[in-house]
Amino acid sequence: MPTLLPSILSYINLLEIEALKAIGATEVILAINYQPQVMLSFLEEFESRLAIKITCSQENEPLGTAGPLALAREKLLQEANKPFFVLNSDITCEYPLKEMLDFHNAHGGEASIMVAEPSKYGVVVLDDNSGRVKKFIEKPTVFVDNKINAGIYLLNTSVLNRIPLSPSSLEQQVFPSIAKEGRLYAMIYDGFWMDVGQPKDYLTGLRLYLDYLRRKSSSDLAVGHNIIGNVLIDESTTIGEGCLIGPDVVIGPNCVIESGVRLSSCTLMKGVQVKRSAHVSGSIIGWYSTVGESAQVSSMAVLGEDVHVRETVFLNGVIVLPHKEIRSHFVKPEIVM
Repeated sequence: MPTLLPSILSYINLLEIEALKAIGATEVILAINYQPQVMLSFLEEFESRLAIKITCSQENEPLGTAGPLALAREKLLQEANKPFFVLNSDITCEYPLKEMLDFHNAHGGEASIMVAEPSKYGVVVLDDNSGRVKKFIEKPTVFVDNKINAGIYLLNTSVLNRIPLSPSSLEQQVFPSIAKEGRLYAMIYDGFWMDVGQPKDYLTGLRLYLDYLRRKSSSDLAVGHNIIGNVLIDESTTIGEGCLIGPDVVIGPNCVIESGVRLSSCTLMKGVQVKRSAHVSGSIIGWYSTVGESAQVSSMAVLGEDVHVRETVFLNGVIVLPHKEIRSHFVKPEIVM
C-alpha cells in the first residue's frame, strides 16, 4: 500500500522536524526513494512554517537504512566535528533529542541509539550500568532482552566511513560492528513510543501523541461544547453547527466540516470536506478527499488523496487508492484500486 504512505506519515514527519528545530538544527535531509514528487510537495510548506532548510537525498534504487547516509555524505560532513541525528520517519514519541544529545556527549562513544519497551522489533542487549551496547539483534525470534531499538540515532561523522554507497543496513551491519568495538551506547526512553508505518498503528500512535499533548500543553488542543477528549484542529479549518468531534481526532489545514458531522478516532488530511451528517470513525481521510452527505466511513478505512465518497455510502475497513469516486457500499474490508 505504498501510494497511501506519504499521507499517513506526513504529520509524523512534521513532528520530527519540529523537534529537530527545537534543539537548534538548521537543516533536515529527507531520504526519499518512492514517489519523490509526493514528498517534495510538502517541502515548501514545511520550510516556510518551521523556518528550517529541508533538502532531499533521492535514491535511484532503495539503499536500506544505511545507504542513504553514504549518499548524503557530502552534506553530513560539512560540519565534520558535529554528530548528526538519524530518525525513522514511521515512529512517533516525545522526541527527547536534547536529552539524547547530552547522553551522547557524555559517554564519548561513536554512536547512540534510543531504546524503548519490547515488541516485535529489533532488540538491544546493553550494560545496565554504562548503557554500552553488548549486542544489537534485528528482529529476534526468541527473547533475548527487554529493550528495543526505537529508531532514533545520534552518530558521529566517523560512522560514515563504515557505510558503502550501496544497499546496506544500520541495524544489521553497521550497529553490530560498532557494538563489538564497545563504541555503541543506548539511551533508555520510558515515554510513549509507537511504530506508525501501518494505518492501524498510526491511529494508535496518534492517540498516544494526543495524550502527550494533553499532559504537556493542553492549550494546543481544541475545546468547546462539541469537543470530546483530545482533538487537534488546524486554525484554517471550518466547523459547522451541531458537530460532535472526538476523542482522538486530528483535522488538518483548510478542511470543511459541515453541520451535524460526527468524527471520532480519525485523521483528516489537508483540504478534506465532510458533508452534512456524515460519520467518520477509526479511519484516515487523505488530502482533498470528500465524504458525502450522510455517508459513513469506519473500521480502519483509509482513503488516499482525492477520493470522493458519494452521499449515504457506507465504507467498512476499505482501503481506497487515490483519485477514485466511490458510489456504492463496501461492507467488508477490501482494496479499491
